[in-house]
Amino acid sequence: MRLHATRAATKTTALTAALLAGAAALPAVAEDALTVSVKRLTLDTAQKIAQATIDACREQGIQIGVTVVDRDGVVQVQLRDTIAAPITVPISFKKAYTAVNFNADTSAMTERADTPIGRQDFLVMSAGGVTVSSGGSLIGGVGVSGAPAGETDEECAKAGVAAVQDDLDMAM
Repeated sequence: MRLHATRAATKTTALTAALLAGAAALPAVAEDALTVSVKRLTLDTAQKIAQATIDACREQGIQIGVTVVDRDGVVQVQLRDTIAAPITVPISFKKAYTAVNFNADTSAMTERADTPIGRQDFLVMSAGGVTVSSGGSLIGGVGVSGAPAGETDEECAKAGVAAVQDDLDMAM
């Protein structure tokens, strides 16, 4: 009888060890996922940001161009107010594109503007580009051009983001 109990205990110990080893391997399998989930701005949200940005600058008597891009820097919405200069559109895009690619507001990059990276044709490292984040994740960017100063461009962009930030935070 004692031999039978020893064999049963050995089998139980071996089974427990196998289960523990299998369970230890589970997190490794989960970490090796083949895809990732990415949050993106909806078109409606991007439109709200763009319009709120235009409205913020209009309150100051300023006509601007605004571009809202997704987390990859692809245009979702682009608006140019009635008498804003046509050049505001490509500049606003470059500011938004720069913000998402560096995951930082462009006003924080002015020192890098006169470097080899800063002199790339598709980047603008002056104030007026801001990121859009939700739950600590980058989900888009806003670029503004047309105000007399980049700081004003940035204020308007931040006002546009602020118009939807609570909703973005609640969605997480």
